[in-house]
Amino acid sequence: MFVDKVKIRLVAGNGGNGCASFRREKFVPKGGPDGGDGGNGGSIYLVADRGMNSLINYRYNPYFRAQDGAHGRGKKMHGKNGEDLYLKVPVGTIVKDVDTGEVLFDFTEHGQEFRAVKGGRGGRGNVQFATPTNRAPRLAENGEQGEEKFLLLEVKIMADVGIVGLPNAGKSSLLRKASAARPRVEPWPFTTISPHVGVVRLGEESSFIMADIPGLTENAHKGVGLGIRFLKHIERTKIILLLIDISPSAPSPLNQIEILLNEIVSYSKELRKKIRAVAVNKIDLIPEEKRNFSYIIKKADELGWFFFKISALSGEGVDKLVKELYSLLKE
Repeated sequence: MFVDKVKIRLVAGNGGNGCASFRREKFVPKGGPDGGDGGNGGSIYLVADRGMNSLINYRYNPYFRAQDGAHGRGKKMHGKNGEDLYLKVPVGTIVKDVDTGEVLFDFTEHGQEFRAVKGGRGGRGNVQFATPTNRAPRLAENGEQGEEKFLLLEVKIMADVGIVGLPNAGKSSLLRKASAARPRVEPWPFTTISPHVGVVRLGEESSFIMADIPGLTENAHKGVGLGIRFLKHIERTKIILLLIDISPSAPSPLNQIEILLNEIVSYSKELRKKIRAVAVNKIDLIPEEKRNFSYIIKKADELGWFFFKISALSGEGVDKLVKELYSLLKE
């Protein structure tokens, strides 16, 4: 199951109390204060891990509490610090405060750490309060409470190229052909119900990340279909590739382009700037003598897009598409 948004409750550990005690040994009258400090409470850290791609771990376990610090003891014994808790999240996770909506952190690289809640400081023992004028203080501090926060975690997939198209346009098939990813492919609409990511390799040193988004439909920005829910995942992409179904049973290519443009702009006008290319798919279903795409090429030129013709099933034109997308990314 792909889970890209969860609410969690994090509670840091409380600090241990300081100790108020006095040294008691035979033949040592008035030994003086020897109460130790309490230990600090454990903090909770979020850590970006490229091995994760979903927040499913937190769907059914949204509450986490770090360990409390131990209390101080006599003989100047310091209480043990509470252990910190480290929670892994996917790269691309945004952390928001549920109450204020403020973005607290944005994980963009593997291994990044963010201290979500800080553990409470341990209280001081009475040995810390001894002075020349107060040699027998009976005062000790209580430990501070750890922080508590309700956080919203939201994943936005990090990909270089995002594939957008109507249902059954062949987005998953293209991802399978171009990369090692193996998303489910079936001959009916809405096969893809969550984004898939694959690494496209052009050589030992050359590669980029491609993602396919569940199919958009007309009025998707009003809640129709599945794709609009996942359009946020292409907000981070550098290039959006529009994939058009050219098969005889599909809507007209220009109509498909109009629908996709409308839905993307309705979601975010900024995404319009990321559309750099359009590819017509399933050309294997069109006889050679009938492959006239001049009207689509003209539309692509008007919009400033690169044009490609491919068959994700047979692989025709896919290598050229991949190489051109890589060149665009390098620019």
